[in-house]
This record gives sequence, structure tokens and C-alpha cells, in this order.
Amino acid sequence: MNTGEKPFAMTGVSARDAAMPSHWRDFWALTKPRVMSLVVFTALCGLLAAPGHIHPVLGFTAILCIAVAAGASGALNMWYEADIDARMKRTKGRPLPAGRMNRDAALQFGLILSGFSVATMGLAVNWLSAGLLAFSIWFYAVVYTMWLKRATPQNIVIGGAAGAFPPVIGWAAVTGDVTLLPILMFAIIFLWTPPHFWSLALFVNADYTEAGVPMLPVVKGRQATRHQIFWYSFPMAAAAIAPGLLGMTGWLYLGGSIALNAVFLVYAFAVWRNRAENTSEMKPEKKLFGYSILYLFALFALLAADRMIFA
Repeated sequence: MNTGEKPFAMTGVSARDAAMPSHWRDFWALTKPRVMSLVVFTALCGLLAAPGHIHPVLGFTAILCIAVAAGASGALNMWYEADIDARMKRTKGRPLPAGRMNRDAALQFGLILSGFSVATMGLAVNWLSAGLLAFSIWFYAVVYTMWLKRATPQNIVIGGAAGAFPPVIGWAAVTGDVTLLPILMFAIIFLWTPPHFWSLALFVNADYTEAGVPMLPVVKGRQATRHQIFWYSFPMAAAAIAPGLLGMTGWLYLGGSIALNAVFLVYAFAVWRNRAENTSEMKPEKKLFGYSILYLFALFALLAADRMIFA
């Protein structure tokens, strides 16, 4: 979708401001630390759930590389999307649209972090995990950010793969391979991403409309989005419960995952039933968005704990 803007334009930012020296806090903001925390946590759970043993120093190195790679992806995303961020209320205070950082510095920062994380992972841990790490950065920065986000309302569906790699990388760091359980962990996050982000998009719809981003509520409307949230929740729940049903985990994860998914489906059903167009009346959407974060943290914590106890 053509937004009528050059993708590299910094809307509302003067050349003088763009040349301002950056503070370390601005570089930290580029890494999207809130997103990074979820990435690090799911990667750690993948590492802890994996069979076998990894030296604590190498385990720490692997998680550090994943965190740095997540930060690199965030920086490259903000570098490319400075024009979109400048139009959206919730993102216009970021370093680039606010004029606190030079765009070249943001690009160089993202590229340096990318190279460092992948090279360190390969040399210190193994090259399978490094290859997966490199692919995840490329997928998020190029496939999602540069292509899908501006091109299709299915941007989050396909782009969700980028955020689903961390537990697989954590697993591969220990084992040097990828088996069914890490694939299911990937599937959980991949299928979780649309309900999670679409519930957010429903009550920040005006931002995406103003920025010209073809998110599903902008293109198909709120009711179609609510239906998609509800129906995506079922395959997500199936993928989440599958490790327990297939005997890959013990009763702790099976029981916990059933309970967590039952609550998720209740919230998703409430979203499906809601017909509100006014943001102030979108309490079910806000509740689902908040719960979806807790859901993923709790689910992966249960998986790691169960595997460490029963494996």
C-alpha cells in the first residue's frame, strides 16, 4: 500500500534536529526493550526446555545474543518506519520522529548489533542457532518491516514468524537441532500474534488510519477483526495444549495450558460479541490485549518448569 510518503522520510523533523547527537537512552529506546523482554523470556524458556546440557556461560551468551539481535531488529524497524512513527500518537515520541537522533546512526547501530549477535552466537555456541538468529533479524527487518507492513492487512499474520523464532533458537543453542517441541513453541507464538496485535489495533485504530498502515481494522473494519481474533484463538489453543496431549510434557503444563487457554477463549469470545465503535467502550479488547501478554509469559514459564521437573 502506497502511503504517499517516501519510506525514509522523517516527517516533521528538521535537518538540524536530525543531526543532533544522540543520548544513550535514545539508543536504548531503539532496541524496543519491552518487546525485547518477551523475546528474551521465550528464548530462555526454549533453552531451559531443551534436553541435554549447556554450560552456563554459553547459555548466558546465547540469551545475550538473542537479546542483542532483538534490539537490532527494533533499531532497523524504527530506522525504516520513522515516517509512520511520526504520524502515530503512541510512537511520535520515539528518538527518530522526535528528532533526537540521526537516521544514519540508527541504521549503523542496528547493523552493528546484528553482525555482533550473529557472529558471537556462531563462534561461541553453534552455527545452526546463529543461522536462525540471522534469519529472524532479516525476516523482521526486511520481510515484515519493509514489505508486509505497508502492503497487506495480513502483515501481522505472516510477520508474526519473526517473533516466534526465539524459543527455537534457545532450543537449538543447547541441542544443535530442531525437533517437534520447538516447532510447537514456534506455532504457539505465531498463532498468538494476530489476536494479540489485532486487539491492540482495535483501540489504536485511529493511529494506523492516520499513518496509512493497512492493519486489519483499517482495511476490513472492526467486526471482521473481532471475528478473526476469535477464530485465531482456537488453533493457538490447540498448538498450546498439543505438547501435553502428545506426551512431551507432564501434568503441570497440560493442566496449566488448558486453564490459560480457557481464559483466553473467554476473553476472545467477549471481543467477538462486542459491537462498540467508540474506543472508550472497547474494554474487552483492552482486557484481551493485557491478558495475552500474561498468557504467553505464564504458558512458557509452565513449559520450561514442567520440562525441567519431568523430563
